[in-house]
Formats: sequence, C-alpha cells, structure tokens
Amino acid sequence: MAWEDAFREYLCSLDKLKSVIVCGDMNVAHNEIDLKNPGPNRGNAGFSDEERGKFGELLAAGFTDTFRHLYPDTRDAYSWWSYRGGARERNVGWRIDYFLCSNRVSDKIEKAFILPEVMGSDHCPVGLEIDL
Repeated sequence: MAWEDAFREYLCSLDKLKSVIVCGDMNVAHNEIDLKNPGPNRGNAGFSDEERGKFGELLAAGFTDTFRHLYPDTRDAYSWWSYRGGARERNVGWRIDYFLCSNRVSDKIEKAFILPEVMGSDHCPVGLEIDL
C-alpha cells in the first residue's frame, strides 16, 4: 500500500503551498453506498478494507470527496460498470472516479456530478464546479 501513502504525502505537500483539486479513477469504492452490491464484493479489488482504509486516510489528511460532500446519501450514482452482464443498462456499478479538493475550499463547491449517459468507455465522466 506504499503507492497510496506516497500519493497522500504528495498531495499534502502540495496542499501546504496551495489549494488542491485532484480528479481521477481512484479504483476504490470508499463506502458501501458507492457500489451496487457491497456484500458480495467485500474484500475484492476496489472494495478491500485496506484500499478503503487508505482512501479514508487521504480524506482525513485534509481532502474532501466533492460528490459525497454535496450528496452524502445519494444512492445508485456510479461512474464505472463492468462490460459483463448488462451491468450499465441495469446500473449495477461502482463510484470509483472522484474529484477531491482541499478541505479549506470545500465550502466553494457549487456542483459535483456524474454523467452516466455519456458513453464510450466502461467509465463515465465526473464533473465539478467550484467557485475559487
């Protein structure tokens, strides 16, 4: 899990200089609400306790999950679906793509969104509007 530690340390070093916004496929569904079927997926890649814990450490180090900040209880909002079994059509997905920001600018988040209707990949775009 050295990669996660190095990434967190790097973001924290940047955060000392300026506010940070980072976007990407983090390959982890942080909470049960972030995937359709948490029970059978517990321990699988992307939903292991270790990965979820490291993502939690990143948030605790001073970063905000912008989507969950605005929508803490929204279910069935996913950014990735398997190509198998018609998962996307049935919305059996995972939210593993994120915009994170420094906590000190989280009050400036205006919109955080997922665009599941945009096709072309097993992922869909995620977006952020922030008033800096």
